[in-house]
Amino acid sequence: MFEGEQLGRWVQAQRAGWPGLEEDQQDLLTAIGIEADLELVAAKAAAEAKPKVSRTDRFAQGLAALAQFVAREGHAAVRRPHKEPLETVEAGPGGEEQVVVSHFALGTWLNNQKARRAKLTPGQLAQLAEHGVEWA
Repeated sequence: MFEGEQLGRWVQAQRAGWPGLEEDQQDLLTAIGIEADLELVAAKAAAEAKPKVSRTDRFAQGLAALAQFVAREGHAAVRRPHKEPLETVEAGPGGEEQVVVSHFALGTWLNNQKARRAKLTPGQLAQLAEHGVEWA
């Protein structure tokens, strides 16, 4: 600690936020032996590059995963840790379409819908009921 500041945390924050620093700030840090944490910078850039998904789109993904689960299993009793593999078509690096398999956290999503059911629209509640979701 130096003057109430936890230096380790401060250094880590500087290294992680390297791209957002001014060039003169980066030069000063480099002069005292602090350099960018390339792994943290790459992870942050990857997270920012991910497209943001709207609540409506996320609900639609959840319904698609639920419908797939119900069609396969014959019921909507999804265990909390269950992840449902979903295939989506996305634009590839050259612009061509490619099929991407992602694992949708269906059990968690369904649990969150139950916890927040007072905030769901009547239409969303009806869609869940159509797929066999019942909450007491």
